[in-house]
Amino acid sequence: MAVASAKTFQWQSLAPLPTGRVYCAPVESGGQLYLIGGCDQTGTPTSSCEVYCPEADQWTSLPPMPTARAGVAVAALGKRLLVIGGVGLHQRPLSTVEMYSVEEGRWERRPSLREAAMGVSITVKDCRVYAAGGMGTTMFPQGLLQQYDTLKDVWLPLPAMPTPRYGASTFLRGSKIHVFGGRQAKCPVAAYEVYDTETRSWTKFPSIPGKRTFSSYVMTDTSFLSLGGLQQTHAYRRPKFVRTVEVFDIEQGGWMKNERCLNMRKRRADFVAANLRGRVIVAGGLGNQPAVLGSVEAFHPVKKKWESLPAMPTARCTCSSLVFANRLVVLGGVAQGPSRAVEALYQSES
Repeated sequence: MAVASAKTFQWQSLAPLPTGRVYCAPVESGGQLYLIGGCDQTGTPTSSCEVYCPEADQWTSLPPMPTARAGVAVAALGKRLLVIGGVGLHQRPLSTVEMYSVEEGRWERRPSLREAAMGVSITVKDCRVYAAGGMGTTMFPQGLLQQYDTLKDVWLPLPAMPTPRYGASTFLRGSKIHVFGGRQAKCPVAAYEVYDTETRSWTKFPSIPGKRTFSSYVMTDTSFLSLGGLQQTHAYRRPKFVRTVEVFDIEQGGWMKNERCLNMRKRRADFVAANLRGRVIVAGGLGNQPAVLGSVEAFHPVKKKWESLPAMPTARCTCSSLVFANRLVVLGGVAQGPSRAVEALYQSES
């Protein structure tokens, strides 16, 4: 794929959410975008379930989840949406699993997780859902790996992750699930571990060179990138925002030596990141400024440098996002409070 010129990227404002939301979960199914759960203006978990129709630029409310919650993990299984764990009305992790049938328009309870968990990381492969880690009711991170078999409607225990954590980033490449980062309580995790779905075994890879919270991870055809975040330099010093980019070369099997030219232009954490049209995109978040960021950058893999893109119409952090119909769609998040904004970054024809 040819690398898109920075000048061809534009933002489009889509129909806003019915209510401001944060910690909501977007997922695509059948060419439509679904948004599930989240926290409202008061910080209360919601049972909202909505679908976005691109042709009409319109959100439609669907039957609400039986269990109100935020920070859920969602897996699209054909015309069914599996909603896993999260935080409930009493601000406690849940073991609840519910499934929404797109065709029937109704919810059903499914077998619960073995333990209550928030911050579970989900991967789908061959009609199986893999749920890794999470933080339970004890507030300790989990190393659990569980597999939901959609045909047998049962959760099966698998070998545990070597490093317990929650909020990790996972990527499926072939038959292997790559797990990066995450947290243990408030502390960042630098572990990089890979689960082989065929041999049912874990392999430890070289750790991420820098420990940072609120960083983002992106997979490209040739590499994995660890981007930005908050770095704690010393135990009693205030964490600092960084613009560091670290690259794991898949062919060489190791982290490349850090080159300053690879670093982002702005220091940022808690931002959106994605691989779009041959570019790694970063947008919004928090930085050294007192206000949230609206700036956007794109990395050119040939020129080996970051280029500025048009800013987000609504500056914000803690957003939900996904690549949908060749667009990076950014939903909700925090501006001055929970935001209703839905905006899409796309490449224009000219």
